[in-house]
Amino acid sequence: MTTGLRRFAKRAAGTQRLPALDSVPGLAGHRSQDDAAALGVEHCELCREVLTDRHGHLVDTDKRSLACACRACYLLFTQEGAGGGRYRAVPERIYHDPGRPLSDLDWNDLQIPVAMAFFFYNSAIGRVVAGYPSPAGPTECELDLQAWDRIAAEHPLLTEMAPDVEAILVNRTDLGNEVFLIPIDMCYSLVGELRMYWTGFDGGAEVRTAMATFMTGLRHRAVALERQTAGQELGH
Repeated sequence: MTTGLRRFAKRAAGTQRLPALDSVPGLAGHRSQDDAAALGVEHCELCREVLTDRHGHLVDTDKRSLACACRACYLLFTQEGAGGGRYRAVPERIYHDPGRPLSDLDWNDLQIPVAMAFFFYNSAIGRVVAGYPSPAGPTECELDLQAWDRIAAEHPLLTEMAPDVEAILVNRTDLGNEVFLIPIDMCYSLVGELRMYWTGFDGGAEVRTAMATFMTGLRHRAVALERQTAGQELGH
């Protein structure tokens, strides 16, 4: 699984993407990330603890990037304002709201040029941004914020995402528009996987298979919004 933005390709001409993940400052004297990679070992990018295959991720809100973290560091940054608020732990929750599907009219109002896209609140610029998979990695596109605000007012799931660390994923199918609240790192993991397989204009058969596998897993893990106690906020 792709674990950080540093593994994505450069942006295509005329498009934007989040910057690559740089080394975390203050780690001079430790084994470099290149050396660790050569040995097949991955370390926490804060304390250098050796990581297992299943580990947490942090959003570095200064660099707009993802960092791998051991369990201890991950739990530290689940606390609001820890470390001055620079790092934020990426939650693991996944929700959907089958009772309030996104209509084709809603999607057309957003003017997104592809069938799958993700949306997240970027606290550095104070607005929601949209991105989608491409052969060049995660590609950002312009978002009609007035249309987003109108749609969000009618779909409670869209207002539940935590800034910087969660995203709304929309997948258009012949059966309708699927909408999920997911961790932001899952978006970039998917984008990285699709980039590796991408061929031709539409991605090719391997990309379609990878997307289908991803969506099957997402549907299996998602918790319906209606299952929450009435009036109770989802825990961030």
